Amino acid sequence: MPSAPTPAAQHADQHPVHTPSPHAAPPRLTGHEVRLWRQFLAVAEALHFGRAAERLHMTQPALTLAIQQLERHVGVPLLARTRRSVALTEAGAALLEPVRDWLRQGEALIEQARAIGRGDSGRLRLGFVSTVGFGALPHWLLAFRAAHAGVTVELREATTDVQLRALQQAELDAGFVLHAPGMAPAGWPGGTVGRERMVLALPQDHALARAPRLSRSALLREPLVLFPRDIAPSLFDAVLSWYHAQGASPRIAQEAIQMQTIVNLVSAGLGLAWVPETVTQLQRPGVVYRALPAALAAGAPECETSLLWRPDAPACVARFVGFVQQRLGELGAAVGTNRRERSARRGTRC
Repeated sequence: MPSAPTPAAQHADQHPVHTPSPHAAPPRLTGHEVRLWRQFLAVAEALHFGRAAERLHMTQPALTLAIQQLERHVGVPLLARTRRSVALTEAGAALLEPVRDWLRQGEALIEQARAIGRGDSGRLRLGFVSTVGFGALPHWLLAFRAAHAGVTVELREATTDVQLRALQQAELDAGFVLHAPGMAPAGWPGGTVGRERMVLALPQDHALARAPRLSRSALLREPLVLFPRDIAPSLFDAVLSWYHAQGASPRIAQEAIQMQTIVNLVSAGLGLAWVPETVTQLQRPGVVYRALPAALAAGAPECETSLLWRPDAPACVARFVGFVQQRLGELGAAVGTNRRERSARRGTRC
């Protein structure tokens, strides 16, 4: 038979225990209240105090006291006891499934919080310059989503200056930005993810597009379609520095922000443009891409892409950064292997 409540149990009665409702969201619970409902569920499923106590790793008298305390707070019996059996009362049977679902929801919330803390769940607000979209970013995103399905990636295409403001205002967690080599924006954790040369985008019917060799003097005379300096100062300065090194000042015919727009303007014949080599994947009718010949390539502008992130970014950002670093490491290893294989083949032919 159940024993009388101890003074400790009577004192615990002063704290109300919430009753789960099948029609309401789970209320906030103290650890003590959660334990009481878990104990009820164990007895309700086993219909035996002894077996339920073993399952809960507690003594049978302590479990009996806990059920008594819960019933006093609920105000009705939840279990009908005799010397030989335990059964659910009508109220206990009605509460069984809501309690089970309610506790399951609590466990799911705990696991969700842990997953967010590990970086396996959460929201990643990721900015990127358009040039990254022509490179590895789509493949990285596909593989990252497959490996971390719990992370929602929100993409925002924006120029470097817009991304820096968004990072400052906590509107982005991380971003791929474009700049001259070694000139990554200061003040943010980050790392380089790629470096590439810049090539010329020329109107298809232009003489320079058809010429066997690019003429230095003809190239320097051509008007430029260029991005404004404020969106990528170091890269803008790198382009102008090449002209100055050639003893010339460029004539900027038109400024445009997005690389796609710049290429479209080149197609219309407004001038030539310097674009990152990855942009050559944008095959716009009326545009031809050409690299500088070796004679003019010294000091020619190059660009670098970096991944920056907020120091207080959520854990899923660290997951993404680690993923990108791993992919870059694999790429570097593959490039090194290919180089060694080519060297070995050359040695065999000799």
